[in-house]
Amino acid sequence: MTSETTTIGIDVGGTKIAYGVLRGDTLLARRSVPTPRDGWRSVLDAIVLGVTELRAEFPEEAAVGLGVPGPLNREYTEVKFAPNIYGFKDVPIVTYLSEKLGQAVVLENDAKAAALAEAVLGAARGTSSSVYVTVSTGIGSGIVLGGKVWRGFNKIAGEIGHVVSLPSGPVAGSGVSGALEAVASGTAISRDATFAFGRPVSTAEVFSLAQEGDVKARRIVENAMRFIGVALADVQKFLDPEVFVLGGGVAEVGAYFLEGVQRFADESVGDFAPVVIRRAALGTDAGVIGAALTARATVEGD
Repeated sequence: MTSETTTIGIDVGGTKIAYGVLRGDTLLARRSVPTPRDGWRSVLDAIVLGVTELRAEFPEEAAVGLGVPGPLNREYTEVKFAPNIYGFKDVPIVTYLSEKLGQAVVLENDAKAAALAEAVLGAARGTSSSVYVTVSTGIGSGIVLGGKVWRGFNKIAGEIGHVVSLPSGPVAGSGVSGALEAVASGTAISRDATFAFGRPVSTAEVFSLAQEGDVKARRIVENAMRFIGVALADVQKFLDPEVFVLGGGVAEVGAYFLEGVQRFADESVGDFAPVVIRRAALGTDAGVIGAALTARATVEGD
């Protein structure tokens, strides 16, 4: 039976804060505002304003869920750090928002929230295990087993973007040298192309040039796809999920990117179980829906 509990989901990103109201399988409303750039209090105050406006329209909402980038503390009440949001370090987000809003606030890592959304309502719907990977400014991921997010003992499971893919390679926002997101994210692709072409080059332009046959662009993109494909193959051999779901801005390139990652994953996995990759189905709504689903699960005791 589809739940009729109404919850608010919030996806906090480096450039925008997206809001939505979820009831059953339907996102009833969507809003977004630019992410403030002058510290965590301004970000949280913007969230309070957005939730207050939505509550006026949907007074029956039962809880608020937030998806935030970066690792959280073990109690899931604070954000340790968010590399792409200015001033987001050791932020007491649940305490602050609960006091301001006077209601339950549930915190989740943004990629884990999106993983739950794709597992429940998206590309992995109907599967028993899935790994969601978002390739965008950075690289995040989430693991869903039996309909629930797997967080691990220290609540950091699924941080594939910070797995070392190139020892002594470029330093990621987390400070890890050679992390996957430092060599294969949209930011890394743009960085490498800017160096190779001697001028600023966006990620979108790199993919466009690559698909047109430009040799340098194609090598840059294939390097990124290879790193991601190998990482997925490693996860397949270690965790053996039923399906991988790729989302994020880079994945929006479509078949060229997905087929490239699949090719390198197939090469790397060898004779182990095949790597099944699907394109994310929920697009930019995944984070909001996942945050709302996380809040719903808390309210309903799942």
